[in-house]
Amino acid sequence: MNLIDMFYKEIEDAKARRVPLIIPIGTMEYHAAHLSLGTDTMVITGVLEKLSERKEIIVAPPIWYGVASYAVSGPEKNTIHVDSDPYEIYLTEILKSLVYGGWKNIYLVFHHQSEADGLMPMSLACMKAAKKVALRYLEETRGHGWWGSNDMQNYYENLDTDENPITFIKTIQLMDNETQKKIGGFDHAGKYETSLLSAVYPKNVDFSRTKDNTEWFAIPAKEASVELGEMMVEHTLAYLERTIQ
Repeated sequence: MNLIDMFYKEIEDAKARRVPLIIPIGTMEYHAAHLSLGTDTMVITGVLEKLSERKEIIVAPPIWYGVASYAVSGPEKNTIHVDSDPYEIYLTEILKSLVYGGWKNIYLVFHHQSEADGLMPMSLACMKAAKKVALRYLEETRGHGWWGSNDMQNYYENLDTDENPITFIKTIQLMDNETQKKIGGFDHAGKYETSLLSAVYPKNVDFSRTKDNTEWFAIPAKEASVELGEMMVEHTLAYLERTIQ
C-alpha cells in the first residue's frame, strides 16, 4: 500500500502494528542513452510494488533528489546532485516527523552507489540522519540517561529485535552484497541495471538505443534482457522478505 493513498484510521492502525514503512531513497542521474533519468529510484519502487504483493508494507513517496555526485556526469547531462550535508538535514526533518508521529519501523532503501557494502556519501547521510533522530527522540521522551536506566537491562538481549529503540529506522540496500553475487554482478546503466529496470518498468528502457552508447559502463547493456531482470527481481525480493520485518 502507498502511504499517500491511506486514510488516518488505517495509518494509525499500521503504526500500532509496526507495519514496515519504506522510503525509497532515490537520485536523478544520467543513465546513458537507453535508460530514463529516474532509474535509481524506479528500480526501488518497482521492486517494492512486487514486494507489497507478498507481505504487508507501506511505501512512502520516494525522495527523488539525492546525493548523486557528478562521478558519472555533470549537470550538463541532467544529473541532479544534492550535497550530503543539506541532504542529511532535509532527511532528518522528514524522519523526525515520522518518528515523533509514532512510526517505529521505518526502512530507508537505496540503490544508487550500493555495490558491495554501499557505504557512500548518500547512504552514510541516511544512516547519520536515522541515528540522530532516534537518539534525539529517546533523550527527549525518556530523558538523559535513558540507556543507563534499569528499564534497559535487556538491551543487549534485544539488540537485533524491534525492542531495541535504536532500530526505529534502518538503512538498507535494495540488494545486499550477497544478493549481488547471486545475480552475477552490479553495474550502472549496464547489463544488470538495464535488465532490472526492464523487469519492473519496461517502458523506461529502450533496448534499441543501447547501440548508441559509447561510455564504457553502458556498452554492456547490449547483453541485458528482461529474463535476467526477472531473475534479479526474484533474488532481490527473497532478500527483502528476509530483511524487512
